[in-house]
Amino acid sequence: MALDSPLGADSPLSSTDRAAIDELTGIRQSIDNIDAALVHLLAERFKFTQSVGHLKAAAGMPASDPERERVQIQRLRQLAEQSHLDPAFAEKFLNFIVGEVIHHHERIANGTEPTGAAAGGRS
Repeated sequence: MALDSPLGADSPLSSTDRAAIDELTGIRQSIDNIDAALVHLLAERFKFTQSVGHLKAAAGMPASDPERERVQIQRLRQLAEQSHLDPAFAEKFLNFIVGEVIHHHERIANGTEPTGAAAGGRS
C-alpha cells in the first residue's frame, strides 16, 4: 500500500484526494490545539476551585452550594444555546466538573486531599 494513499498501492491519490487529506490534517491540528487549550483551562479552573475548597473548609461551609450550581447550569445552558452547542451536553459537562469539585472540597474539608491535588490527580 502506498504510504500516503488510503486507497492502496495501485490507487495513487488524485489531487482531490490529496486536497481532502491536507484539509483533514489541518482540521485535526485545530482540534488538537483546542483540546490542549481545554486541558490548560480546566487546570486553571481547578486551581481556583481548590482555593474555594480551602476557604470553605476553613469557614466550616458545606462543600456543595446547590443554588450556585443551579444558577451556573442555567447560565451555561444559555451560553451553549448562543454558541450553537447542545445545552444538554453543556449541562452534562458542567455536572461532571461540579461533581469533581465537590469531591475535592469534601476531601479538603476532611483532610484527605493530597497537597496540590487537582481534578483527576487522586492518590
